Amino acid sequence: MRSVPSIIHLDMDAFFAAVEQASKPSLRGKPVIVGGLGGRGVVSTASYEARKFGVHSAMPMAQARRLCPNAAFLTGRFEAYRANSEIVMGLLRERSPLVEPLSLDEAFVDLEAGPYGPALAAATPAEGAQLVLALAEDLRADIVERTGLTASVGAAASKLMAKIGSEQAKPDGLVLIEPGSERAVLAPMPVRALPGIGPATEQALRRAGLTSVADLAEAGFEELVGLLGKAHGAGVFQMALGWDERPVVPDRDAKSVSVEDTFEVDLADRERILREVDQLAARCVRRLRAAGRSGRTVVLKVRRFDFSTLTRSETLGGPTDDPAVIAATARRLAQQVDTTGGVRLLGVGVAQLADYTQEDLFAQAEREAEEREAEEREAEEGEFGEGEREGVVEAAEVAGEPVARRWWPGQDVTHSEFGPGWVQGSGVGRVTVRFETPYSGPGRVRTFSVDDEELVASGALPLRPPAVEG
Repeated sequence: MRSVPSIIHLDMDAFFAAVEQASKPSLRGKPVIVGGLGGRGVVSTASYEARKFGVHSAMPMAQARRLCPNAAFLTGRFEAYRANSEIVMGLLRERSPLVEPLSLDEAFVDLEAGPYGPALAAATPAEGAQLVLALAEDLRADIVERTGLTASVGAAASKLMAKIGSEQAKPDGLVLIEPGSERAVLAPMPVRALPGIGPATEQALRRAGLTSVADLAEAGFEELVGLLGKAHGAGVFQMALGWDERPVVPDRDAKSVSVEDTFEVDLADRERILREVDQLAARCVRRLRAAGRSGRTVVLKVRRFDFSTLTRSETLGGPTDDPAVIAATARRLAQQVDTTGGVRLLGVGVAQLADYTQEDLFAQAEREAEEREAEEREAEEGEFGEGEREGVVEAAEVAGEPVARRWWPGQDVTHSEFGPGWVQGSGVGRVTVRFETPYSGPGRVRTFSVDDEELVASGALPLRPPAVEG
């Protein structure tokens, strides 16, 4: 373990929603929810204004609408998220060549490997901590200057504690955990605060009376290995003591993304098994999208009552991150497995990963009918609060021909007369657009036919205006 807290963990604050607020002046300071808007959609990110109403990521979108009906509900714009992620990751790499991205908005950085490494090596622990604080504050200021977005940063002597620090720093803060204080910081936290402890492990520990990290440290190595197995038990014990010597690994390229659950009681009911597969597929997609990836091969893992483990896989025609497609494929695979006698563990994964493409959001034929119904319902109910509903209501009141073009809430568009803007909502042959840019004030709302030839889809604008030379 290091004597200087030279590993930092950076996590952008409500990243997707923050990009939308920065892009759309009329949404700043208002609740924004990004995710799938169809009947089975889930929340990808909620702004802090929406979180006050209880909305959080991975929540079903229908529940989010009930909790925060006046929020702006937007589909994702991964072109914009990736562009801003690249700016942030570039700023991190100016500080060190050892940058380990975890997703578009999250990364570890080893400052000892960067230009300030010699100064950190020569510094006393107190001097090193002050230098790390200054470097982290400069980094956060540079991110604001380049993107207008905020980030939370944790600094510590290990990846584990840096991650703990960034969680404590949220939102828009900086927390440094002094080397040597790890155990005191961790002790009062619940066991779920440690990475790798999911619901099943938490329940196993709770049955043994272990609910806090302090309980884990006091239980000792032998008891945890007896409860969790050698590898997992040993890892949990080390984390409970604050021991973590994992290096920062730059640009790691995951081969697959997967999630799995072990059940306290073996599952025997076929419908219950399929419901669990649906939930696992949804969680897998959230991880996939957080990493900005899509994949071609869906993998199902089943551990049966007798501990025999089976895997089944199906390769699709092209990479996707569509939750309905992945869930339907995982269900087909589950129906190929004999679950007589019960199932102890289920897992869903996606392999043959590819870079995320914008078209993945909009080109899944299996959801078209459902999403068209959702669009029409949203147009009738209004996308936003009472003060911002007029444009969408107007669209719902105008009867039109069957929709020939598709428009998505939040989508970037340009009109030949009114310039750039974004889609507030669409339905019954009309599309409502608010014309504003990241550098303007709140813009005006206008409604057009969905087939208006002067309105075209466009790319995302940068959050900061381009520098003017000379």
